[in-house]
Amino acid sequence: MKFALVTGVGRAEGIGFETAHQLGQHGYKIIISARDFDKVSTLANELKEKGLDASALQLDVTDSTSVSRALIDIQNNYGKLDLLVNNAAILAVKPNDKVQTNLDEVRAQFETNFLGTWRVTQEFLPLLKASDDARVVNISSSAGSFWEPNFGLVNNPGFEMSQFGDVPIGSYALTKLALNGLTLKLSQDFKEHNIVVNSVCPGLVSTYPGNPGRSVKDGAKSIVWVATLPKNGPTGLFFRDGKQIPW
Repeated sequence: MKFALVTGVGRAEGIGFETAHQLGQHGYKIIISARDFDKVSTLANELKEKGLDASALQLDVTDSTSVSRALIDIQNNYGKLDLLVNNAAILAVKPNDKVQTNLDEVRAQFETNFLGTWRVTQEFLPLLKASDDARVVNISSSAGSFWEPNFGLVNNPGFEMSQFGDVPIGSYALTKLALNGLTLKLSQDFKEHNIVVNSVCPGLVSTYPGNPGRSVKDGAKSIVWVATLPKNGPTGLFFRDGKQIPW
């Protein structure tokens, strides 16, 4: 059996939950995690009610002690990890305020979106090495890319950095730019262990009622496609809707 961990699964409407749902339909034993165990436990039960093999885990990606506990839990219960989906992220509620950006908010976003992903991935390396076909998928965004490719059904015109002002470049976008760079670094670092590392943009996804964007189901398909690439597939790349995109 293959085991998959999805971080940042705190809401049934979120893309992490739908990603876990679809991975379960692909035959994975899914482990969903979030900072609030009660919330993630309820969500795991919802997945079980759908006939999927799911369990819950408390995991705060910004807390090294929490990450270590999660590592020990998975080690003791499963002995390996075949797929790590780094979904945990926070998005600033306030818009970018140019030179007066609140750097404490920026720091908090980088701690979760960038350093949290790095922390979890390097800590879980022993479990990934125990798999004969391990892969890491980092959930990124085209908002963190310079170019927005002009193809497919989900284009976000003006979100890419090359627009220079059509949409302000916020700290969230910068965390995703850094995340794509981290994806490339980790793909090089893990190559000797045959661990594939890629990042994926799910597109602009409507995770709250009334928000614009595609459905979480369609967004999660992008993630699951990358997660289930053939063994020894591409690594260190950025994808959306089954295609490599520039960043």
